[in-house]
Amino acid sequence: MTAMTNQERLLSVMAGSSPDRIPWVPRLKLWFDAHRLQGTLPAKYQGLTMREIERELGLGTPARDGAIFRTKLRDVEVRTEEHGSEVRTEYVTPAGTLSTVFRGSRTLDQAGIRGREMQHVIKGLGDYLAVEYLISHTDVIPTYDAYLAYEEETGEDGVPLVDIGQDPMSMFLLELAGYNTAFYHLHDYPDQVNHLLGVLGEYTQIVQQVALDSPARLILHGAHFQTQFTPPRLFRQHMLPYFKPFAERLHKRDKLLVCHADADTSLLLDLIKEAGFDMAECFVTAPMVPMTLERARAVLGDDVIIWGGIPSMMLCDPVTDGEFDSYMRTVLRTIAPGNAFILGVADNVMPEAKIERIARVSEMVEEYGAYPIDPARIA
Repeated sequence: MTAMTNQERLLSVMAGSSPDRIPWVPRLKLWFDAHRLQGTLPAKYQGLTMREIERELGLGTPARDGAIFRTKLRDVEVRTEEHGSEVRTEYVTPAGTLSTVFRGSRTLDQAGIRGREMQHVIKGLGDYLAVEYLISHTDVIPTYDAYLAYEEETGEDGVPLVDIGQDPMSMFLLELAGYNTAFYHLHDYPDQVNHLLGVLGEYTQIVQQVALDSPARLILHGAHFQTQFTPPRLFRQHMLPYFKPFAERLHKRDKLLVCHADADTSLLLDLIKEAGFDMAECFVTAPMVPMTLERARAVLGDDVIIWGGIPSMMLCDPVTDGEFDSYMRTVLRTIAPGNAFILGVADNVMPEAKIERIARVSEMVEEYGAYPIDPARIA
């Protein structure tokens, strides 16, 4: 029997069917960018693109660079100033001027890793009207032709995963106010926050429709849900009623709703399932968070595809090669027979990772990963 391509394996898992073997699709971008920029790629990978290295290692590609829309600000003046490693951006609107400060560093630049937003647009009560103006003057422009070209370029290596941004509450928490300010404002200014969430809801409805009408099948909408910062009560109140109807609309178009699960979801798994998510990608587990793969499989079953299983720290020192091999055997036994599972690294293969361990996983997948996985064969 002819072996499936990585695209066919992913499509099979997405359809609830059985691939010839477990798909193995980690994210190499951070590792590749860091070593390319520093000139430290292993000799056999010098001069190769990331996709070529993925093929050399026997991997599928996560295909995360496709986009189905772009945004454009209308009637807003944008001013940018650079001061060393900091970039200050001002947004001048008729309702007031907003600003952000983004800070990088030489070390991060050398590793190809972006810095951190130190100041968000919402700093106080007086910023809400200007932020609402900014949102309502953000046009969403479909880019379906560019997406289709990217899908064709991806070819048999994978299935594009399209990021369409955050839900309204996550936009407020993560992007507009930052967690610290956001939780104070939820308590102190509930009326202003709720009004802003309504404006954000109008914007995300436009984004949702663009996704529904697009040729993309894997829709990433929801990221960084975390037990500590997105507690169950908040998720149930704000995220559940938002995602559930969108998931139902996506399913009618034969599309899957995906969340980026790179944080501690130990108290949120039932809610993620109830919200209608079809896949949790970059799913991180113990020892990085208090969530075991065994428990995740028990809760999510075959209803939510897990894309993960290998915490990034397991690819690095001080974990020994023997400990890594033992860990991987446990993973393969845990996921048997392999339903609703894509093997990956959560969140990324980091710059300090041992690339030999990626190659070792490829060997183990070839040896033990044929569907259905037989735990008795994994010594």
